[in-house]
Amino acid sequence: MKQETINRIVNFTKERNWEQFHSPCNLTKSIVIEAGELLECFQWSDTNFDIDKVKDELADVFIYAYDLLLKLNLNIDEIVNHKMEKNELKYPINKFKNSSKKYTEVK
Repeated sequence: MKQETINRIVNFTKERNWEQFHSPCNLTKSIVIEAGELLECFQWSDTNFDIDKVKDELADVFIYAYDLLLKLNLNIDEIVNHKMEKNELKYPINKFKNSSKKYTEVK
């Protein structure tokens, strides 16, 4: 994410004095709520959806997720790469290529 975009998110919250409401718990709830609104975009069809609504809801998820990163003083690159390392071990290519099975379903 560009620094300009990050600054915009941070300033939006600061200018409204909303940091007081942004506890990790509240931000996590907000992420789940917005993810539900994103899912609603696809409720009745996998192919017939409003892309502008999808973009708005996806942006809300990202904004709250970034707020949570800031609140917990986490680095997005560090946590994503750490999780990818775990995923690569859990889902080796030779066992999972072209498979949508969960790791507990494959020996």
